[in-house]
Order: sequence, then structure tokens, then C-alpha cells
Amino acid sequence: MILVADSGSSSSDWMLNLPDSKPLFFKTKGLNPFFVSEKEIEKVMKDVPEIIPYSNEIKEVYFFGAGSITPDRREIVSNALTTLFPNAFISVESDLLGAAYATLKNDKGLVATLGTGSDISFYDGQNLLQSHHGIGYVLGDEGSGAWFGKRLITNYLYGTMPRDIAKIFGEKYRLTKDNVIKNVYQKDRPNSYLASFLPFIADNRLHPYIDKLLTEGFDEFVRTNIMTYPNYWEYSCNFVGRVAYTFDLHLRQVCQMHGVKVGKILASPIYDLFDYVIERETSNLSL
Repeated sequence: MILVADSGSSSSDWMLNLPDSKPLFFKTKGLNPFFVSEKEIEKVMKDVPEIIPYSNEIKEVYFFGAGSITPDRREIVSNALTTLFPNAFISVESDLLGAAYATLKNDKGLVATLGTGSDISFYDGQNLLQSHHGIGYVLGDEGSGAWFGKRLITNYLYGTMPRDIAKIFGEKYRLTKDNVIKNVYQKDRPNSYLASFLPFIADNRLHPYIDKLLTEGFDEFVRTNIMTYPNYWEYSCNFVGRVAYTFDLHLRQVCQMHGVKVGKILASPIYDLFDYVIERETSNLSL
């Protein structure tokens, strides 16, 4: 049995191939090792009843996750999963590599994640090239859910949000400076908290203020991330994540303005990623 995971900071999608049955799909909280510990990952997984009957039968686990970008962070995830799946080979890679497998398979191109956070790299058909991006919600994450949430909150608290939309926002969330500071600076998963305001943006996307905010966010992502790659216009840029998928019209308009060739836009890569991994491993076994 092979278990495949695509994990962001807010949520994770999992698929397990079952003999003589359709794959088992389930979701968990996001398992970004920058925000959750080895013990927390174990606890999250032990609370998933769907997977418990198969824990000893699973032979391979392929985990692609946000934050799994350095050996020490990958080890946090790997150690937790080894405890849960003692008979399995465990592979932990970045969510960006999983996005490349899902959208490009063995072709060359740019691949970007636009979800709670954002990142980008060039995929040569086998490997991701080293990236200078993906520096997190404090320093970067342009065009991400955290970026949009941060702009929304600061505009509201500073009183620079248009009065009509500020009234709607205030009535919905009842935010105060104190509870925002507590959630951003004192509680766990501050990036997920910032991204939690995305439904408001989606519901009010036709408002001129929100329309402009979306355009500005994607413009900053394109200029800061995509356009730093030489000859970026020669390759397709593929996007994965709920921000890219939900606001694809704004994203496409900004990309077109800058001559960016848009490839696939997936809300979640799990189905395409699962198919890619199963096909690859099946082919390896037949060699």
C-alpha cells in the first residue's frame, strides 16, 4: 500500500491506494514543521480513524508539505510518520515538488504555490532548481492567503479601508487590536489565522476595494517571484492552491498583463500527484 500526502499550513490531503477498491481519501490539519512539532504530527494522525486499520500494512509514504524544505524540518515529519507507519519507507519533500509532479510531470516549467503561503521554483522535468523565494509570511508570501489577510486587517485597523466595506467586515469579525495581536503574535499558526479571512475576500470580490487588493497582491507576486526568472515568458507557469484557484480570473489578468504564460491552476494537487506517484512506483516495480 502507498500513502500520498499534500500538506499546506492550514490543511492536508491524503490518499491511500487500496487493493481491489477505490483509493481512500481523507483530510487532516496542516502539518507544516515550522509550526507543528513531531509530537503534534503524531497526535493529528492518531486521531484519523480511517488510516488506523492500515497502519502496519502501508509500505510506502510520500509526503509533500509546506515547510519541509530543510533536512531538519523533513526529519520532524519523517520521525513522526515512522512511528505511525513502522513498516513503511518514508519520503518527505516540499509541497512545491509535489505541485511540480502534479502539474508538469516530466515537462519543464515554472511551478508556484498560492495558498496560505506562496512559493515558486523552476522545474527541469526531474528536479526543482534552488529557489530564493518561499521566505514565509513575515518577509514574503506575496499573493498568498496570509498576505491578503494581513493587508485586510491592517487596512481595517488603520482605518484606511473604505467605509462601506469596513462596516461589513467589522460586523462579521468584531475585530479589536488586542485580539488581532494575540492571534498573530501569541497563538499557534498565525499564518493560518491571517489566511482565514479569505472567505470574506471571496464573498466581496466584486467590491472595488477587494478587486484592487487582489490585483495588487497578484501583481506583487508576479513581479517579485515570476519575473525574476530569466526568460520566464518562454515557459508555462503552473499554480497550485486555493488562492490561485478561487481568484483565477484576477490571477490570469495580471499574468497576461506581464506576459506570463499560465499553465494549470489546481485547487489541490492531491489527485494528480497521487496518480503520478502510483504510476511512477508501479513502473519502477516492473523494471
